[in-house]
Amino acid sequence: MKNPQYSFWKDKKVLVTGHTGFKGGWLTLWLKRMGAKVQGIGLPPNTNPNLFLSARIWDNIDNHFCDIRDKSALKKSVHKFAPEVVFHLAGQALVKVGYREPIETLEVNVMGTAYLLQIFREVRSAKVLIMVTSDKVYSTSYSNPLSNTVRCHPYRETDPLGGIDPYSASKAASEMVITSYAKSFLSPLGIAVASVRAGNVLGGGDWAPNRLIPDAIRSWINKRPLIIRNPKAVRPWQHVLDPLAGYLLLAETLWTNPNVAGAFNFGPPNQDPVSVRQVVEMAKKA
Repeated sequence: MKNPQYSFWKDKKVLVTGHTGFKGGWLTLWLKRMGAKVQGIGLPPNTNPNLFLSARIWDNIDNHFCDIRDKSALKKSVHKFAPEVVFHLAGQALVKVGYREPIETLEVNVMGTAYLLQIFREVRSAKVLIMVTSDKVYSTSYSNPLSNTVRCHPYRETDPLGGIDPYSASKAASEMVITSYAKSFLSPLGIAVASVRAGNVLGGGDWAPNRLIPDAIRSWINKRPLIIRNPKAVRPWQHVLDPLAGYLLLAETLWTNPNVAGAFNFGPPNQDPVSVRQVVEMAKKA
């Protein structure tokens, strides 16, 4: 895969929502390194330590601590900055929190996405919107009642959407909102909208709870047993910079070729599946 082009991003005005989070933080750092003018909108970091402060992500950007559901504050910030490219990563990102706070999860992930899309229907500065969702948007119980078959391949963009837990349902619902706004309002205005779906990402700067590697390291440091719900489960593991590179390259492509807008999966090759147990064992040896 080729690398994002510094020449494209230099002096581009780019909005990153969720810039205080793990993926959003690394994306902001990368954009700054390439010379982009970055606006970050997100909640204050909720862990200590955190990547936002440790890597000085706040430095030399237009930083706003704002709830994505605050329509007035969101629109005011966006209107003043007038971004040309948008990466939307803000959201409630944990399955366990979805069970504990289902209404808030739906409000943030579905309505927060709708509010942002509506703003760019009105503030027509952006040419490309990259909406980051999750591979959890797919139905885990997909079957075809006409052929009596079940899914036997890695997720494809054309697979049915679903979600039996609140988090997954919220992400699947946000996909429908994205598609609706793209086709009904934004594409006719010449704004390219893509949703991007990735699985588990690993890398430095992730201190969030209920994440495999951070939880494992905390358990080893504190000499406590590590509880793994499903050690045989296989997930599409990848380093955090891998999907981010894909998001950047997709934005570059959509800038000149908006007709390829749509939904895109980002993941590792399918030839070498790795289980949760194997990932933990490799981390312990490292």
